[in-house]
Amino acid sequence: MAITPELEQKGIAARSVARDLARTDSETKNQALENIAKALERDADRILAANAKDMEAGHANGISTSLLDRLLLNSDRLKAMSDGTRVVAGLPDPIGQELDSLTRPDGLIVSRRLVPLGVIGVIYESRPNVTVDIAVLCFKSGNPCILRGGKEAINSNSALVSLIRGAIAEAGGPQDAVQFVDDTDRSLVLQMLEMRKYIDLLVPRGSSSLVNFVGENATMPAITGGIGVCHTYVDPTADIDEAVAVVTNAKVRRPSVCNALDTVLVHSKAAPKFLPLLATEMGKAGVEMRCDGRSASLLARQEVATVTPATEADFGKEFLDLILSVKVVDSFDEALDHIERYGSGHSEAIMTADDVAAERFRNEVDAAAVFVNAST
Repeated sequence: MAITPELEQKGIAARSVARDLARTDSETKNQALENIAKALERDADRILAANAKDMEAGHANGISTSLLDRLLLNSDRLKAMSDGTRVVAGLPDPIGQELDSLTRPDGLIVSRRLVPLGVIGVIYESRPNVTVDIAVLCFKSGNPCILRGGKEAINSNSALVSLIRGAIAEAGGPQDAVQFVDDTDRSLVLQMLEMRKYIDLLVPRGSSSLVNFVGENATMPAITGGIGVCHTYVDPTADIDEAVAVVTNAKVRRPSVCNALDTVLVHSKAAPKFLPLLATEMGKAGVEMRCDGRSASLLARQEVATVTPATEADFGKEFLDLILSVKVVDSFDEALDHIERYGSGHSEAIMTADDVAAERFRNEVDAAAVFVNAST
């Protein structure tokens, strides 16, 4: 597939400043990040006005409530973005750090040092805060980036990238280290996947379909994790009221984020008491419960929550919405087998008062984040 001249020019621009950014000193990089944080605060009205256009278009196009939540910017989220930028600025500069060194018998000194990866391409959906996250992390670590966000956030992302590039230039850094693809034509995604001449690493952030598409089509190395199929297992020793509260928080606090709960597994001894109480809370929050046969039978008499029969497709699915799949299991090992089969290695939790079960869960569940008696 031919690459459009505009897109190729962004690749050329990012590649051309890679060496400049690699040797940019820590003081300049940190000043650029501080400038970005200040600009997020100073230009809040302009950013929110751009976001309002995206939100208006999103409502008009009928996009889902969960997607609208991911798209939304407000004063609290802008503050979190500026605070997070300052946190990154305060981190040690990784570039040039020596990890270890040894001297060979012949006097040859061999050492390992941290160096930039190169130009990083990122394809992502919906959340404009990701634009700032990626740009800040890449700049701090000495990696130029080419960003391609979703069309639903085009106005928000354009405003943010303009702010970021200006802040970098103000600090005396190479503003071309942050490139933004402002054409929403979806064919450009496939074109980016073929730009191995300019992009050293490709990172997709978004739905499983996007991540899988990138993994299957990228011509350069790609990091294809980040899909969040998250479980909570309720053990028979769990404090039921606490379990209901934690599961409710994990599902409803931010259902559109990747660490939101997707499936609750409940031991058959805990299910008769736990599930009706959970259904009450899910009903209040407007959560649809997709239940296996055993859990559905325990909720047949309740009238608060929306209960529908679960299908095989409801397990191992990242909902990013007010939907929860539910399954009753007969043992700890059955719960672990389910998580191993359907989990994505993102976030998994257990509710239990049994220290042995808690320790086994920590040791045997393969996930980036493993929680005991806590919300995912």
